[in-house]
Amino acid sequence: MDRSNLKVIAATAVLTAVGIKTFDALMNNYRNFGSFLPKKSISANGKSRRLPNGFTEDAAGYDDELFREQLARNYAFLGEEGMNKLKEQYIVVVGAGGVGSWVVTMLVRSGCHRIKIIDFDQVSLSSLNRHSCATLRDVGTPKVECLKTHLKQIAPWCQIEAVNELWTKSEADRLIFGTTKQENPTFVIDCIDNIDTKVDLLEFVHRHNLPCISSMGAATKSDPTRINVGDLTTTEEDPLARSVRRRLKQRGITKGIPVVFSAEKPDPRKAKLLPLPEEEFQKGKVDELTAIKDFRVRILPVLGTMPGMFGLTIATWVLTKVSGYPMEPIEGKNRIKIYDGIYQSLAGQMSRIGMPDQRVPIALREIGYIVEEVFRGKSPISGFSTRLTLSKWDPKLPVSLQNVVLLTKEEQKEHEKRVLNGHEAIEDVYSAQVLAEVNKRFEEENYYSQFR
Repeated sequence: MDRSNLKVIAATAVLTAVGIKTFDALMNNYRNFGSFLPKKSISANGKSRRLPNGFTEDAAGYDDELFREQLARNYAFLGEEGMNKLKEQYIVVVGAGGVGSWVVTMLVRSGCHRIKIIDFDQVSLSSLNRHSCATLRDVGTPKVECLKTHLKQIAPWCQIEAVNELWTKSEADRLIFGTTKQENPTFVIDCIDNIDTKVDLLEFVHRHNLPCISSMGAATKSDPTRINVGDLTTTEEDPLARSVRRRLKQRGITKGIPVVFSAEKPDPRKAKLLPLPEEEFQKGKVDELTAIKDFRVRILPVLGTMPGMFGLTIATWVLTKVSGYPMEPIEGKNRIKIYDGIYQSLAGQMSRIGMPDQRVPIALREIGYIVEEVFRGKSPISGFSTRLTLSKWDPKLPVSLQNVVLLTKEEQKEHEKRVLNGHEAIEDVYSAQVLAEVNKRFEEENYYSQFR
């Protein structure tokens, strides 16, 4: 090999080495990111911690220019006015579990400047299938502190107040309004999974005219296409919502509570809440088996994605609501069409059993109440929840809220043939179990109708 070739090879090797070192230096600068930006000073109180990239964990170390760059996509979507409105919000989130953690995370990531999180619970190993940011290192720590710690690394501009305490009715004023009671939250978000506490909170915010939204049950749900946003009165296929609605009615609250819920129908092949094992009952009263009074002792089957989608739905709804961005959820996914079909089935029956004018002494607006509240969306005879109709029950009594039954189309036809037109006694057609179930539903309607 001649001398000139050796020189070329040597020069190439040198240039390659220099190029590699230059590339490594650039990559290190890129990873650190702070080398491209001016370092941010530590706040005057000396308590803020300098992050590896030069930023600090307090608002003083993160100016508006950086805030706007981080939230550039939100500014492009909501606009200057919308983002300014979001900055002015003071939001209180009660419950920091699977749903609440995602609500808090996305509100803070989206530009919320002040938020209070209230929850008494700790991160458990089983929390990690659905929590927004908890890691193995966080197991055993308060959920509210876990959120605050992680989110401060994402949004140092946000004032996050973590209240590691159980929300109770007796402490409602202090927990919602603070010790001075001088500043009202602009929004309260309910992510509690205990019915009694949830009802108390919703009654409290309703009485104080505080804007709110509540999460209903994500447990046992798996179909994201069935998630709805609407008033509590529009919910369907949600046992938690039904119980909350009934208890609020007893307290004089019949509407005005926005909720996120799933209208997914139950199926024998799907997950469901299992009863407590017999050995647990042998230990004493069920309500004594839990560390905290009135809280559940059973593990709910939860697909980890569903609480996240509930939380993201709530966060999206709140972001559009407070910023003034247009959003018009379809309440009940046009459920009124289904109710109208059920109503018409009862009107058609009136003609078939000798009432040619088809007068139905029940209003269309009451059909949803009968279907969802009284009969839980399924036939008391078969338990089926498809091809539903309404039928007059006792031929000797007039049609009323306590004399119509939710049946399948096949069951309605059989009931007309044997009871309404065939004059067979109800007791001879149905089992004692079915009769007891129907009577139970009528008795419940009689009780709850006083709160409607």
